[in-house]
Amino acid sequence: MHSLPVFLRLTGRAVILTGEGEAADAKRRLLERAGARIVGEEDSDARIAIVSDGDAATAERLRARGVLVNATDNPDLCDFTLPAIVDRDPVLIAIGTGGASAGLAKALRQRLETLLPAGLGALASGLSAARGAIRARWPDGGDRRRAIDAGLAAGGIIDPLSAGAADAVPRWIEGQGDADATRLEPIRLASNDPDDLTLRVARLLGEADRVYHQPTVAAVILDRARADAVRIAVDAPPAQPGDGLSLWLTLY
Repeated sequence: MHSLPVFLRLTGRAVILTGEGEAADAKRRLLERAGARIVGEEDSDARIAIVSDGDAATAERLRARGVLVNATDNPDLCDFTLPAIVDRDPVLIAIGTGGASAGLAKALRQRLETLLPAGLGALASGLSAARGAIRARWPDGGDRRRAIDAGLAAGGIIDPLSAGAADAVPRWIEGQGDADATRLEPIRLASNDPDDLTLRVARLLGEADRVYHQPTVAAVILDRARADAVRIAVDAPPAQPGDGLSLWLTLY
């Protein structure tokens, strides 16, 4: 991973913007949408800068002051890059290529725009507003996460790609979102290439509490699991896998 993706809260914060023309105008609109206070190069409070014309001398001056810089079309002088954005407020999806190809990021954004319903933001807001009720319904953290995974899964009652998912949140909490029973799911991988993963396997990796795997399973496959899922290298499937969803990955 060449960069750490983060979302910066810029409301009211000073951000330097230099350069003129269409590129500068586009960056200004983006910063204004994020609530930033746009300032010039001389502002000493700013810690972030966008050099919209990619001018190397300007970028180097700002970096020497400890300012984090994005220099358009000059990736060697970029401390951060600006992704293509799918906006379903409060849901934001950022697509970056590390400066390799803005065109590719744009093409991917356009594909995702057609897949994600306009009501996705309302679902996120509904889940946020129901946080207390969700904790009351599933007091145990593991049960709560499994219930959320089951509800949001493809075909689930609050499937984020389905129409009316936001309106279904109360019904889900009332009893139609119970988590799947504890189970061990065997998975036989076709290869150590993550591009060979089926949609089903990719979904299970994203939901599993723990991943038991043969030592020969590659790290690039295990990286597709949830960050907090336990990875356990073993030669045989466990007799007692533990609560929730566990996977047993074998190769070939």
